[in-house]
Amino acid sequence: MILQILQENGRVDINELSAQLKVSGVTIRKDLKLLEDKNLLFRTRGGGSNTNPYASERTINEKEFINTEDKKKIAAAATGLIGSNDSIIIGSGTTMFELARCLHPAHQLTVITPALRVGLELSTRPNVEVLQLGGLIRPNSSSVAGIHAERVLAEISSRFVFLGVDGIDPEFGFSITNLAEAALNQKMIETSQSVVILADSSKFNKRGLGRICTFDQVEYVITDSKAPNKTIQFLEEKGIKVIVA
Repeated sequence: MILQILQENGRVDINELSAQLKVSGVTIRKDLKLLEDKNLLFRTRGGGSNTNPYASERTINEKEFINTEDKKKIAAAATGLIGSNDSIIIGSGTTMFELARCLHPAHQLTVITPALRVGLELSTRPNVEVLQLGGLIRPNSSSVAGIHAERVLAEISSRFVFLGVDGIDPEFGFSITNLAEAALNQKMIETSQSVVILADSSKFNKRGLGRICTFDQVEYVITDSKAPNKTIQFLEEKGIKVIVA
């Protein structure tokens, strides 16, 4: 019965299973452990999932070929939020690079970024002024992290911060796989008036090692049409505007 419910919904909840099957939570936990040992599901906090909820860190070169068309649509939709004479922060990742490629503002735009590829893409773009954050470069992401970048962020303010994530989990929030970059993302969020998360459907119901923010800190989530409706509804109930590209 647990596997049948899991196949239908993609997730199971211990409390719901306990009430539905009229057994204790302890029994459900034992059953979930047994099913996980047989590689039939992945246990999560408070339940189980039919997909691995933990995101693994991949290099930017690997990510570049995953859901490419969806990322381009998401990036294009994100440009609609940017106004005249704005100052924005663009984080690291392949979707953020696609956002940089889409930016051709008619008016002055200031872009702050830790991502080398984003900075280089925009460095000769008309009407774009780039503030490249400095620090230790991480080869996996071609982006900087650390105290040097955080010190600069403490002295500035931006209208939007656009961030990519490795996981969106209803229990854990928004997360990425690297702790150093997670700390920098938290600083970028603190210095921005509005937080915009760009995430294709593969990031839903996953979690990375480091949480970057909770649901009440995010104003927009931009995703693709394959994102699970249940999680989209959850985000909207939390007051987040979800844009499906």
